[in-house]
Amino acid sequence: MEIVISLAIGVMGGAGVWLVLRPRTFQVLIGLSLLSYAVNLFIFSVGSLAIDREPIVEPGVPADLAHYTDPLPQSLVLTAIVIGFATTALFLVVLLALRGLSGGDHVDGREEAP
Repeated sequence: MEIVISLAIGVMGGAGVWLVLRPRTFQVLIGLSLLSYAVNLFIFSVGSLAIDREPIVEPGVPADLAHYTDPLPQSLVLTAIVIGFATTALFLVVLLALRGLSGGDHVDGREEAP
């Protein structure tokens, strides 16, 4: 399971960096979203990955770090998702206003000649 999560984080991070370096503003927006998803998944995986287990402390097992799932990364990721959605919506509105003012969606404001 850890390999799958690691690969997913790596692929999303790599695709996010590649899209952030693209010349169009919408591609930059999608790249920033992918990077934030990769970071959220990383933070979520730090809190211990478990399938079909109790969320915090299992009954009948000592409450030590070997049998404990930390709820703090889960709450941080939930907060980051909400803040990321709000900033993405704001960034999209700013990009639409910029496109209306400049007439294009190129990052530096100039279209390259074909």
